[in-house]
Amino acid sequence: MPELPEVRTVASVLKKELINKKITDVKIIYSKIISKDSLDINLLINKTLKDITTIGKYLLFHFDKYILISHLRMEGKYFIKTQDDSFEKHEHIIFNFEDNISLRYHDTRRFGRMTLIKKVDLHKVNSLKKLAPEPFTINKEDFYQRINKKDVSIKTLLLDQTIINGLGNIYANEVLYVSKINPSRKGKDITLKEASTIIDSAIDILNLAIKEGGTTIKSYTSSLGVIGNYQQYLKVHKKENEPCTFCHMPIKKIKINGRSTYYCPKCQK
Repeated sequence: MPELPEVRTVASVLKKELINKKITDVKIIYSKIISKDSLDINLLINKTLKDITTIGKYLLFHFDKYILISHLRMEGKYFIKTQDDSFEKHEHIIFNFEDNISLRYHDTRRFGRMTLIKKVDLHKVNSLKKLAPEPFTINKEDFYQRINKKDVSIKTLLLDQTIINGLGNIYANEVLYVSKINPSRKGKDITLKEASTIIDSAIDILNLAIKEGGTTIKSYTSSLGVIGNYQQYLKVHKKENEPCTFCHMPIKKIKINGRSTYYCPKCQK
């Protein structure tokens, strides 16, 4: 699943190609990608794209009176092609822009969702209202208060977007490793100092990941010439049995709430 750095990279790349371009046609091949409470996507025909922003893992396409909210979920990708290019099997929503540009939403698992809303209703969107602040803006004391009574693993809490917004499995593993906190520890056992360390580590890791174009971005925007490089900086994720960069003990892999979790049993006691 694309996480905050990947989503921000997608937005950055698409902005360079699509801002101030008018949509001339919309083709909906698989309608279940569109949320049930969405306005008619065809309302975007003849509308000009003004901006693309992000909130955590959500992409927001801004028009004068409308916002298209897009969540890529597990396998969602955007590709820019020409309108003459043939359609591929998993291209489910097609936005044709002026200048022969075709924005294709590709999703192998069909888990992604889009919702068109009026701009004035953005504050009413339940999925966005529930989101916690991102690591860049969350208050450390507030984050501590969100977790200090939870009888749930800290790894699980970092994946809860109502606790902290934008972290997924990859970066949660990396953050806890750098913070030297065992992923199985309960939220209620994390000290204020440790909570502060988690936020500082998250900010450092996410900033570098954004700079490097993300970790899995290659599979999302390779057609746009973007290849993520952060995989070169991963210290623990998918490093099972490789030596810890701090103590050289082999990295272990466990499952926490069904998610693959990598940690050093010595550094993250």
